[in-house]
Amino acid sequence: MANLIARVLRPLLKMAEGGPRSGPFNLPISGGWLPPGTPLNFWQLGKDPLGYSPSAVVERCIALYAETIASLPGAHWRRNARGGRARVTNSALARILRRPNHYQSPSDFVLNAVRSLYLDGNAYALALRNARFEIESLHLMNARMSAPLVAETGDVFFRLGGNSVIDRMLAGEPLLVPARDVLHIWLHADRRFPWPLVGETPLIAAMSDIGISNAFTEQQVNFLLNQARPSAVLSTDLVLDAHQVQALRDRWNEQAKGLHQGGVPILTAGLKVQPWAQPAVAKDMQLAELMKLSAERICYAFRVPLQLLGLGGAPLGSTEAIMQFWLNTGLGFTLNHVEQSFDRLFDLRGEPDEYAEFDTEALLRSNQKDRIEMLVRGVQGGIYSPNEARNQEGLDSVPFGDEPRVQQQVVPLSAAGSIPAAPAPPPAPAVELPRMNGGGNGSRPATSRARSVIRPR
Repeated sequence: MANLIARVLRPLLKMAEGGPRSGPFNLPISGGWLPPGTPLNFWQLGKDPLGYSPSAVVERCIALYAETIASLPGAHWRRNARGGRARVTNSALARILRRPNHYQSPSDFVLNAVRSLYLDGNAYALALRNARFEIESLHLMNARMSAPLVAETGDVFFRLGGNSVIDRMLAGEPLLVPARDVLHIWLHADRRFPWPLVGETPLIAAMSDIGISNAFTEQQVNFLLNQARPSAVLSTDLVLDAHQVQALRDRWNEQAKGLHQGGVPILTAGLKVQPWAQPAVAKDMQLAELMKLSAERICYAFRVPLQLLGLGGAPLGSTEAIMQFWLNTGLGFTLNHVEQSFDRLFDLRGEPDEYAEFDTEALLRSNQKDRIEMLVRGVQGGIYSPNEARNQEGLDSVPFGDEPRVQQQVVPLSAAGSIPAAPAPPPAPAVELPRMNGGGNGSRPATSRARSVIRPR
């Protein structure tokens, strides 16, 4: 296997000094990275940095985060005086979560925001305010055309661009916006200026595996197009010169290829057809295993369970188990990160007082069995009232169903002393035994009078 890896990577890594390298490593810069061999003065040549190398596994990992979070309904919650929480429906945040702007749905906005977050490491959105200084719309900007700036006083501003709607609304003027009017979501910060306000995408960590996977794919495509193995060879004991060999090859191709494919070639002069052995099949299987290993390493960089991409991994019992595992790892962090970014923009106190939240129960929307079992246990345990469980399923409330219910024997420990003890059972009545023969009055027990009479047949 080591020889196979060396054979694949040797033409990619060993280049002449000073010459451009053909892969698989790239140069990370602001807004993405440069493909191998790109001149350093790329902006003068009209070339833009790329966000990531084309890869089906990378696309699926990013799409899983973006599409999953976009399918979750968002809400504004506030803690009430009884220790619970109440949904806020008349706030600026609630209106933005229902309709972020006049040309995008909530799903469109979140989908593209999370996708930009994992492609470029940053997501920017411009907040426009009304006359009451409330945020009335959010507009996503191009992360590759936007960047944070730090003033001499330490105040943070953002240079934004890349949204054609905003360009038309503001007549194409350059945008320099204070941080209070920008929704900025970013992943872990790298060491680029201005640190720590510029996030880094997980693609940087997976860059080598993406390049290796692309190299494997390119090699296989070139092999299938230009280096196909022959299925059989013609052999003979005769010594043929070059002209005779070429004449035989032309006659064979004329009869067996093109429009005459499937014809019956006639062999003379001792020619024999021998099937061509396939010694490289085992190497092809090793190559497939290496490509699978590269795909798994990309999933590790994005913290996506292998089961979601059909790449194997430990089997999990149900859809709920898979989603719960992902929610405890990568998806849970991303949700919390996005929610806290909304809290910061709308100046909320955060959990548990006032916060934004995306409802993860929608992940089980298609798994009715697990969802119903969860609601049943919640109602029987006194967590939900019957009406709360029915409302989550879109059913109407029923009379006397607003209060949670528990079984009668479930009582607090403090109430155990006030429960009256059960009364002692009354004594059993005395039973007078019958007197036996020889008693004082000479009577016999009643049982002695009952005699069974056996009649002969």
